[in-house]
Formats: sequence, C-alpha cells, structure tokens
Amino acid sequence: MYYTENTCDETAGVTDGQCAKLLAAVGDALYAIGGKWTLRVIIALAHGHNRFNELQRTIPGISARVLSNELKGLELNGFVQRMVRAETTPVVVEYSLTEYSNTLASVVRSLSEWGATHRQKVRE
Repeated sequence: MYYTENTCDETAGVTDGQCAKLLAAVGDALYAIGGKWTLRVIIALAHGHNRFNELQRTIPGISARVLSNELKGLELNGFVQRMVRAETTPVVVEYSLTEYSNTLASVVRSLSEWGATHRQKVRE
C-alpha cells in the first residue's frame, strides 16, 4: 500500500473510528477547496490579481457567475476578504487573500508538483 500513515488499513491497526475521522477530514478539505476553480482563484489572487474582471481574464474558461460564486464561497470559508472602496468613483471592489489562506501553500505546491509529474507521465 502506498499510504503508510493515516490510512484505513486494518492490518496496520487502524480502527474504524480512525478511518471515519480520516475520511471526514478529507471530505472537509475537498468541500472547502475541491472545486474545479477554487484553487485557481486562490493562485490568481496570490499573484496579485485582485479585481473581479482581472481575475476573470486571468483564469481561462471561468464564467462571471462561477467566479462570483467561488469568491463568495472562499469568503465564507475564510480564505478571501472582500473590500469595497466606496470613496472612489466608480466604486471599486477588491479581493485579497487572508492569513488563513497561507495554510494552503503546501497543498498548492504539492498539487502543482504532482500535476506536472502526472502530465509528463500521461505524455509518455
């Protein structure tokens, strides 16, 4: 078996309760960041794209409705902060990553490395 720790392998002495906790934790993670666009929005924000139209231009294929829903979800999960600058004309809305979003750095890095490796393997 490839996964040596935190697995649901009974031969390794993992109980059903521990397995259930592992599955629940992975389910929670996928709920928060598992959408098709979620990490792409976070990566675009991390690279300085902070206005709605700018984000939409940066992320190929994302519609305005989907981007709006993703930003709302990211805000609800504490990854993104929405700032309205009403003192300007026209009103400017900017999005930025929160400190909490930094907890995803290793996840994004690992997924990026794995994705590059997988793409190379599929091409071979």
